Parts: sequence; C-alpha cells; structure tokens
Amino acid sequence: MAAETLKSGAGAGGAAAVRRLLLDNGALTALIVLVIAMSALSGDFLTTDNLLNVGVQAAVTAILAFGVTFVIVSAGIDLSVGSVAALSATVLAWSATQHGVPVVLAVVLAVATGIAAGLVNGFLIAYGKLPPFIATLAMLSVARGLSLVISEGSPIAFPDSVSHLGDTLGGWLPVPVLVMVVMGLIAAFVLGRTYIGRSMYAIGGNEEAARLSGLRVKKQKLAIYALSGVFAAAAGVVLASRLSSAQPQAADGYELDAIAAVVIGGASLAGGTGKASGTLIGALILAVLRNGLNLLSVSAFWQQVVIGVVIALAVLLDTVRRKAGATPTVAGTGSGGGKGRQAATYGLAAVVTVAIVGATSFLHGGNPSSANPKVGLALSTLNNPFFVQIQSGAKAEAKKLGVDLTVTDAQNDASQQANQLQNFTSSGLDSIIVNPVDSDAASNSVKAADKAKIPVIAVDRGVNKATVDALVASDNVAGGELAAKTVAEKLGGTGKIVILQGQAGTSAARERAEGFAKGLKAYPGIQVLAQQPADFDRTKGLDVMSNLLQAHPDVQGVIAANDEMALGAIKALGSKAGKSVQVVGFDGTPDGLAAVKNGTLYASVAQQPSQLGRIAVDNALKALQGKKVEKTVKVPVKVVTKENVAGFSG
Repeated sequence: MAAETLKSGAGAGGAAAVRRLLLDNGALTALIVLVIAMSALSGDFLTTDNLLNVGVQAAVTAILAFGVTFVIVSAGIDLSVGSVAALSATVLAWSATQHGVPVVLAVVLAVATGIAAGLVNGFLIAYGKLPPFIATLAMLSVARGLSLVISEGSPIAFPDSVSHLGDTLGGWLPVPVLVMVVMGLIAAFVLGRTYIGRSMYAIGGNEEAARLSGLRVKKQKLAIYALSGVFAAAAGVVLASRLSSAQPQAADGYELDAIAAVVIGGASLAGGTGKASGTLIGALILAVLRNGLNLLSVSAFWQQVVIGVVIALAVLLDTVRRKAGATPTVAGTGSGGGKGRQAATYGLAAVVTVAIVGATSFLHGGNPSSANPKVGLALSTLNNPFFVQIQSGAKAEAKKLGVDLTVTDAQNDASQQANQLQNFTSSGLDSIIVNPVDSDAASNSVKAADKAKIPVIAVDRGVNKATVDALVASDNVAGGELAAKTVAEKLGGTGKIVILQGQAGTSAARERAEGFAKGLKAYPGIQVLAQQPADFDRTKGLDVMSNLLQAHPDVQGVIAANDEMALGAIKALGSKAGKSVQVVGFDGTPDGLAAVKNGTLYASVAQQPSQLGRIAVDNALKALQGKKVEKTVKVPVKVVTKENVAGFSG
C-alpha cells in the first residue's frame, strides 16, 4: 500500500510539475504547439529555407517590439513606432541618395530621427502630462506625414551599402535575423543589467512609490521613449533594406503587431513585468502563424480572423497562468538558480519540439506530391474589385489547365507581400505570378525566385530592378491618353479639370499619369487645376475630391486613375456628377460600369481584369514548361460610355 501511495504521489507530483512548467511559460508553450501543428499540417513548413524565412519575417516586428517592451514595462504605450520606423528610413534614403550625405552620417541622422521622435513623446508625456496613448497617437500622424512630405509620396531607393542589411551572410544566414538577435541581446541587457532597466520596472510597478524613493521619473520617461525611438529607427532601416527602398507608407499598423508581441510574450499592459525573451517569442508566434497560414493556402480574409483568435488565446493563457499563481520573473531580479532553471526550460522546450516535429515529419514523408503544377498568385490587395476580378480570371484558367493555384493578399503592404513571395519560393512552387504593391519593393523577392529558377510573371504592374519572364498588363499609357482625350472632347476642348492619381511608386500609377499628360498636350484649352494622389482607394478619392472642391468649386472635369477613386469623387460631387462635372475612371470594374450606365460616371477606360488573370496563369504555365513567352503581353483597353456599356462584357 505504501509503495502504491508513493507511486501515486510521485505521478501526481510529476503531472503538477508539468502543468506548472506549461503555465509558467505560456508564450513558449503556445509557440511549441504552433510549430508542431504547422509541421503536421504542411510538409513545406519544416525546411531550412522556410524556418529562415520565419526568422526574417519576425525580425522587423521583434525589433520594434523590443523598444515597445521598455515602454510597456514602465506602464506606458507607444503607438508611433511604425510611423517613426518609416520616417527614419525615409530620412536615411533621402539624405544619402538625393542630397549626397555620406552613408554613415545618413544612418546617424536616421537614428537621431528616431531619438528625436521618442524624446518628443517622452516630453509630452512626462512634462506635458498627456496620456501616452494620445501623445504617441499624435506622433504616429506627425511622423507619417513628415515621411510623406520628405519623400513627396514616392518610394526612395535605398543606398546599396545599407541595402546589404537585407541580404544573407554566406548565402544562407539572413542579416535581418542577426540584427534581431543583436537588438534582442541589447534589450535584455538594458532590462536586466542597467539602472534605467530597473527604473522601468519600478515606474511600471508603482510610479508614485518610485518617485518618492528618489527616482527621477520624468527624466527616466524621456530616456525610455527615446530608447523606443532608437529601436524603431533600427527596424525601419532593416525593413527598407529588405525592400531596397524607403516606403513612406511602410510599417503601417506594425505598432499593433509590436504591442501584441510584447503582451503575448508575457508582459502586462499595467506595467511592471516583461522580458526581452518573451517579446521575441511573441514575435515568433505571429511570424509562424502568418507563414503557416500562407503555406496552408488559408484565405487572406480568414487569416486575419485566425490571427486575432490566436492572439486572444495566447493572452488568455497568460491570464490563466497568473490566476494559477505563477508569477513572471522580473528581469534582473531572479536568482542564479532561477536563471538556470529558465535556461533549462528553454533547452527542454527545444528538445521536445525537435523530437515531436521530427516525428510529425514522417506524416509527409510518404505522401505523393500533387501531379498538378503549383502556381502562386501574390496580389497587392483583394479590397478592390479590379484585383478580385484578376483573381477570378486566374482561378478559372487554373481550373481549366489543371493548375493548383495559391492566392495571397498583401493588403497593400509591400513588406507583407515580400514575406508572401519568400514563402512561395521556399515552399517550392513551380511558378509565381506577382501583382506588386510597389514595383521597387518587390525586386529582392523576385530576384530570390529567379535564383531558385522559379519563373515569375508580373501582372498589371511591373517589377523594377529584377527580371520577370513576362509582364501581362493593359497598355496604361495608351489608356491614360484615351482618358484625357475622352474628358477633353466631352468638355469641347476647353475647361478646368482635376486629376486623382494612383498609389505612388506603382508602375500603373506612373504610366497612367504619363498617359494623362501626353493626352492633354493635344488640348491646350484644358486647364489642370490640381493633381492629388488618392492611392487607388474609394474612401480616399471621396476625401481628396471633397477637399479639392473647397479650393476649386468651378471644376468641370475629373480624371481618376481607377474606378474606385472615380466613384469616391462622384460621391463627393453629389448632384454635379454627370451634369456640370464629367468624371472619367479607369479599369471597367462592375461598380464603375454600373455608374456609367446610370450616368454619374461619364466613361471608364476599361481594362479586362479577368483577362489579365487568365493570361497571367497561361503564361506562368508556358514559362514553367519552357515554352516561349512574350516579355510584354498587352491586353487592350476600351473606352466604355453609356452608349456602348450594354454590349461590354469585360
């Protein structure tokens, strides 16, 4: 009996120990479970190239999150880090490439920009008594605006010497991963071994007690937010290096990922707890999740749902851990034995993960690969009817030809698209079709695919500084000329117009603008009152047109670089649309054609987006089979007005 009781107690104690180990390391447990699940579900996940991709894709978020960790540990918040990252990178590129500043000095200026933004945040919070949420929200807008002002809304090429930060060492080890590790070690050292690190925990634990104990809280807050700015600047430089250009809209929304990584990693938004290692694990969870969902061909719309649910579950696990009595170790205060146990925990986790993942790899070892060619379609966005139609045409052609088509949505984020293209390359797809968010930013990813001998077809927009097998696009210049001619003739050769431009940096926006300019040269009586970008977006088209009407109420015509912006302009014009103001769009989307039919949109220079998708898949298969493809495949455009809209099929 005694022996049985002893065994029972030992078993219960072992179960309790395992339970305590899992609860004390909630984020690490979540990461292990996620890695095992992705390895079981996708045979492409557990490859060296793909695991390195995960590291690269986690790098920018992790570096941003290390800086945010300082702020959250001290019970603050920083919503400006994404915008500060974009501004710092823009300052570097602008000073080095456009003003001849030595690269070393340009890097110093970029870091100084991050520090300055952080100091402004800290001053507003510590001395101006603004809530951190409000102060950093204001900086988010200011930094993004300055980035757009400096760059004039267009991407700026990054210096070659700094762009190497986006390369690999020895042909396999990504530099962004090394930078992430170095910045993580610096963050861990600051938190655990410095006076300011201990101050962060003291302020986050009880700010008033910290002040009464003699801590100069205001000065410490200045330093804390300045540190966050430094890490944001470093993240911006790494991101721009990956994209070979400083994008004024880069890192948009990354502050939310950074905050999520810190909280998933075990930090409390109430302050006082948090570790650099936990933040790294949080960033890896987000990267593994996005990478795995791409490999599993999960719908881009469902990916957002899944990521939100996983973040909520990870934080819920941390809440359970806290209620169960587990308390996170505050960096710098644990005993040597505690640190030893932590190292042992990470080591044990690595061994268990490798063992289980190794076992799951047998699930894929015997599975025959699909006999069908595998093609990836990386779209800039699916939040636009034009690109939805490209997807529809591509899917129909893929089904007809027996091609397995994987579609991703970059949500107009050049960095996210770079990640998706990397995933396509590492998962061994036979061919890739890319509709670039930005023609410069896609170049490095396309070069990597070229190096892997994967044919690449560009659709609608070209790729700069890289070789693609074919570009399938409408003749945007000719279409722009047709748009200008159409509105000019409708106005009788004289009148005042405004132009709504597309997203800066894209070949479509640039070529259509070139066509508008060429077409208007033949009509000297047409006066262009203003040209403003609205980024191919209906809401922005509405806002920009509303603003232009205040300055130019006598406008008689509008040329928009796509139908979405034209529809926004029509909304702003109200009863004037189609009567006193003639609007011409571009694309021939279903909503645009409906507006042409009811008379509010005078005309649309109609592309055939479903044809673009169909021809792109056809050319991707031809390139894969070694057949000859034309370098440029032009899909004709057509002016659709009320007179011929009924017979236009699209």
